[in-house]
Amino acid sequence: MAHPLLNFLKDSAMQAACSFAKGWKVLLTKGPSQFQFWVIALLIGIASGFAALFFRKGIEWLQSALYGTENINRLHSFAETLPWYWIMAIPIGGGLVVGLILDRFTKEARAHGPADVIAAAALNEGRVTVREGLASAAASLVTLSSGGSTGREGPVVHLAATISSWISDRINANGITGRDLLGCAVAAAVSASFNAPIAGALFALEVVLRHFAVHAFAPIVIASVAGTVINRLEFGDVTEFVLPGESALAFYQELPAFLMLGGVCGFVAVALMWTVFWADDMGNQIMVHLQIKRWLRPVIAGALLGLIAIWFPHIIGVGYETMSAALTGELLLHETIIFVAMKIIAVSITMAGRMGGGVFSPALMVGALTGLAFGLIATPVFPEISGSHTLYALAGMGGVAAAVLGAPISTTLIVFELTGDWQTGLAVMVTVSISTALGSRLVDRSFFLTQLERRNLHVAAGPQEYLLCLFQVRDMMRPIAEVAGVTDEICWEMIRQGVYVDGNANFEAAMPQFDRTQYDFIPVMALNRADAAPEILGVLRQVDALKAYNKALAATAAEEHS
Repeated sequence: MAHPLLNFLKDSAMQAACSFAKGWKVLLTKGPSQFQFWVIALLIGIASGFAALFFRKGIEWLQSALYGTENINRLHSFAETLPWYWIMAIPIGGGLVVGLILDRFTKEARAHGPADVIAAAALNEGRVTVREGLASAAASLVTLSSGGSTGREGPVVHLAATISSWISDRINANGITGRDLLGCAVAAAVSASFNAPIAGALFALEVVLRHFAVHAFAPIVIASVAGTVINRLEFGDVTEFVLPGESALAFYQELPAFLMLGGVCGFVAVALMWTVFWADDMGNQIMVHLQIKRWLRPVIAGALLGLIAIWFPHIIGVGYETMSAALTGELLLHETIIFVAMKIIAVSITMAGRMGGGVFSPALMVGALTGLAFGLIATPVFPEISGSHTLYALAGMGGVAAAVLGAPISTTLIVFELTGDWQTGLAVMVTVSISTALGSRLVDRSFFLTQLERRNLHVAAGPQEYLLCLFQVRDMMRPIAEVAGVTDEICWEMIRQGVYVDGNANFEAAMPQFDRTQYDFIPVMALNRADAAPEILGVLRQVDALKAYNKALAATAAEEHS
């Protein structure tokens, strides 16, 4: 009788040999294509990194030309010395250029951004429109260079998505590959913008793809590293901000204060988002009521921004000078409070004016100012257990930005990589967790997902909601003659009862009809022709709709868990 130990060793050897054989087979059959895909991911990462670099350099060059300063890092201070009429004229002229670009090259006369990239990942196989992407990048470049109060990261993300979309079209990439390449482009763009390779990769997974599938991780990391290398070749291995030497927690008893700061940051982030949306709605009402041409909308916004910048030049552009002042504690309490209010107003005007730019950098700036204000109030109350008030600025920067983006993981890492300060992780993590939990309850998860919800795209609710709009009723219906037991008389009776669906509608309109009635089919009608009588095009069977919907859900689940 064989010894049990020998049998165990024999079985283990056979299993190892089978595993090796399977692995070798996979390497031979899928290895070359996988290697090619990673090469493409690397090339997209390099291209997106250069796009982010050139976009940043373009802003710096154009700002220097328009404002007449050689040091754009001190732009706000320099702007205080300029004549008031020049401060007014620059954003008005910029608004005119932006308005003409967007009116000519985009359907809705607005600059596209990360929300459109998220929608592309969910609904359009990882593709954005190249023409509108290039126009949006040009408009955002002019906006940020001429006094617009937004950030450069959002436009760079969309520009990178434009690059990946063009490549996906050239290689006829399927949905999964297109989305993975989109994630690669976004990761590289964020990494190149912030010199933050870890955060860039996680941002693409957490915010854009909205899953952490293993098959997407490796190429996205490759692209993210490539984007970071491009940044460091130009700017070196340095952080964006330099903090004071003393920024660590004094005692663990100080952590409850950061819980409170997280709540404050959550409310400030929601106030920022609500103000932007309210301003956008107000702008729409004014445009319709006064019948203003849509290319004039950015011009009006530029005039308002110029008026504010005469007294508060810190609203101009990205605002890194003011953010650095907050992180180093160079501002007084009343200055931080006023700057927060004025920055929120300026961001709302810029975005409501459809001038282009992103919301990430403004959220970082508002967060840093909010945290500094909180620290200036809190640290004198309990000085024996309080650390530096600049630590609160750092935590606040992450708190507001995480709530706005709906991205607690990647935002926390971005804050760390922007400052190089990993010793204050507890404070930042506590603040970010509370602010994100609060902010996500008061909006649809994040600023970007709320933007999509306002466009009637229910991405925030998950694939069980947004997949419904991918299926057109007309494509799934059957002729009445092909469905047993269905006649014209039955269909017209159902129509008189209000049970029908437009042939141009999607499953989002059809599926609730099945839930409200006992019928297993719905008449499909032609309702779009005003000069013609309504007619029955066919019927939509519930079983056909459920089969298509379940197949799409299964494919999405398989992609997210592969």
